Amino acid sequence: MNGPASEPLLSRDELIERLRAEGQRRYHDQHPFHQRMHEGALTRDELATWTLNRYYYQTRIPIKDAIILSKSDDPAFRRAWIRRIQDHDGNQPGEGGLELWLRLADGVGLDRELTASCRAVLPGVRFACDAYVELVRERSLVEAVASSLTEFFAPDLMSKRIAAWERHYPWVKQETLEYFRSRVPRARRDSQEAIEFVVWHASSYSLQHQCVNALIKKTEILWHLLDCVQAENAKARSAL
Repeated sequence: MNGPASEPLLSRDELIERLRAEGQRRYHDQHPFHQRMHEGALTRDELATWTLNRYYYQTRIPIKDAIILSKSDDPAFRRAWIRRIQDHDGNQPGEGGLELWLRLADGVGLDRELTASCRAVLPGVRFACDAYVELVRERSLVEAVASSLTEFFAPDLMSKRIAAWERHYPWVKQETLEYFRSRVPRARRDSQEAIEFVVWHASSYSLQHQCVNALIKKTEILWHLLDCVQAENAKARSAL
């Protein structure tokens, strides 16, 4: 999406289509690691490595959402957005998406305490996930919201992941897949709210461009996370 700031404002439909096209073209469902996951080609150790490292990303989500909250002067926006933090942290111990991910860690044979501590997270994964928090911290509110629009594509990915795990990894107990199931309707809801906000508040072509750029940057962060996990698994295989 190149062009001077003087270019005409994209219409609502044009902006949504641009965001969808750029995000879909770069979304990490196309990464070789995810393709191998869905083909049933991952070993137990590879699945565990991904689960452990992806948990660190999950822990960054409520933090970046808290930063987004702090950027808004609108109580109505904050009331709506705070639900995302509650979705991940829960309203009390033992609830929320982070707890569900730890149950997934249990299901793939990981030590829960080690997973929750994030001590074993790969440096590259930590760098990528922290970069997402910094992206949200440094950009404007509308750009920060736009970076969350990878959720456009999450419902389809989660549905494919559930089907693939049930078919190819039957040793993982069904109840430990609840995080994936819970994210399907929530990602649809969240992405719709976010796109409405972006369309309404990206009031110049330049700002629209910056919103698309923020989404692209987010896809690159997710892709880098998988690059790191894939490289670690390759190193482990070569050491055998």
